[in-house]
Amino acid sequence: MRHACRLLLLVAFALWPSAPLAAQREGRVDRSLQRELEILVAGFHGRAGIYVHHLGSNRVAAVNADSVFPTASMIKVPILAATFDALQRGALHFADTLVYRDSLLYAGDDILGMAKDSARIELSRVIMLMITMSDNTAALWLQQLAGTGVAVNAWLAANGFDSTRVNSRTPGREANRQLYGWGQTTPREIARLLTRIRREEVVSPAASQQMYRTLTRIYWNGEALSQLPPWVQAASKQGAVDHSRSEVVLVNAPGGDYVFSVITKANADSSWTPSNEGYVLIRRVSALLWKHFEPRHPWTPAAGAEALRP
Repeated sequence: MRHACRLLLLVAFALWPSAPLAAQREGRVDRSLQRELEILVAGFHGRAGIYVHHLGSNRVAAVNADSVFPTASMIKVPILAATFDALQRGALHFADTLVYRDSLLYAGDDILGMAKDSARIELSRVIMLMITMSDNTAALWLQQLAGTGVAVNAWLAANGFDSTRVNSRTPGREANRQLYGWGQTTPREIARLLTRIRREEVVSPAASQQMYRTLTRIYWNGEALSQLPPWVQAASKQGAVDHSRSEVVLVNAPGGDYVFSVITKANADSSWTPSNEGYVLIRRVSALLWKHFEPRHPWTPAAGAEALRP
């Protein structure tokens, strides 16, 4: 009889979903939330990864949280960390005035790309443009100033991030660039990076505080942030390319901070409208988490809010 019970336990462990077990390494699995997330992604036309960690209660939920996904513009968070590491080392100075050159232009709708050749701009404003406006020209300039993708990746490796890497303009990363584009990460790692910034563990407490302030000033608030009350502070970064949508958010909620990331790839829907399936998933996850973690503070966007989102 005992042998049969042990056998049943072994079978149960073997059949248990891998995502909750992976999540359990960092906290107690929130089983009701886990089920709801799995329902949300069940019909997604592509591959979705989600990681959620309620920092106060140490509850977690995860779907494909350790799979590697494209970062798109979320790679700007590691670039931000490497930039502040360069500031800490004295290689850069926050009050530096830089000279913009046309050779820095990354074609697109960037604000910095509209500057004239030889225009002068403070390093602090380039940092703001990279995060607040998700300016690609600013980000690539900072990637270079921080020591190129080689230095960013060295910082990531030294700080325990095994999967998160810059690929573009980085020697030896050409094959990864073909697969993932500018950068790559996992839902768990990008959420962990934001959490460490929140806990003032990245570079230095002063650097972390300034990075966190910058990450709370986001122009692109139409997806995950649109499902949070405007009176709640959140640090975040968004990313999007044709077949991938992503967002990482740390919410300073009344009931305690929680962090989550949603990343997709191989999306069938490559449209650039609010109804894009990847955007819809991000909004639904964000709304679900607020409802789940903050039942005492019910909130939904006001009628007509969709028309006022960037």
